[in-house]
Amino acid sequence: MSRASLAKDPREVAGMFDAVARRYDLTNDVMSLWQVRMWRAVTRATVAARPGMRVLDLAAGTGTSSVDYAADGAQVVACDLSAGMVAEGRRRHPEIEFVVGDATALPFPDADFDVVTVSYGLRNVQDTAAALAEMARVTRPGGRLVIAEFSTPVHAAFRRLYRFYLGTALPAAGRLVSSNADAYGYLGESILAWPDQEALAALIQDAGWRGVGYKNLSGGIVAIHRATKPGIPADAAAPTAPEA
Repeated sequence: MSRASLAKDPREVAGMFDAVARRYDLTNDVMSLWQVRMWRAVTRATVAARPGMRVLDLAAGTGTSSVDYAADGAQVVACDLSAGMVAEGRRRHPEIEFVVGDATALPFPDADFDVVTVSYGLRNVQDTAAALAEMARVTRPGGRLVIAEFSTPVHAAFRRLYRFYLGTALPAAGRLVSSNADAYGYLGESILAWPDQEALAALIQDAGWRGVGYKNLSGGIVAIHRATKPGIPADAAAPTAPEA
């Protein structure tokens, strides 16, 4: 079975997700005890997609979140490193534009999107700082960033229990419900190695984003980070014509 290492070589990561594409969404429901649906609803509300808005959904997988943004009226581009995930997404949601792309070298022009969002995928990128800078590049001035990612539980007792789950129970459960149990071993390891809420906020700030904040969900198992690209939107910057 395919498994990525914590070095996060893009080919390894893409291969691992190629192998689990068909059952990925169902497995996530089961492994999160269906909490992922609540996390997705909060992320959707934070993105606040609406008609006339262009949204880039990175690490979009099979397009589960992309469909929500499209339903809210936005023009959505779903981008993922895994060709297998993109193929499955196109099969399920032919109305959504899917693109194979690396978050550290996005195939989009500057200032192309009103919102860039990534759910549970930034952790799998080889160079987090480069990815955050690329997200800023393709976002218009005044546009927003929304990141949903696994994080660090706030309370010490819960944190110890969660670490046991990630290191022991999650890989065991993965062997029962997933087509690639090794992927869930990697999942637990990658979450344990990931920066906590404040450290990720600092990385986002260092990449040039401003107004950085976050909201903890499920006691800090997940955190929703948000930020704004500095600058005045092009439409707001246009001079007003003088009255006759």
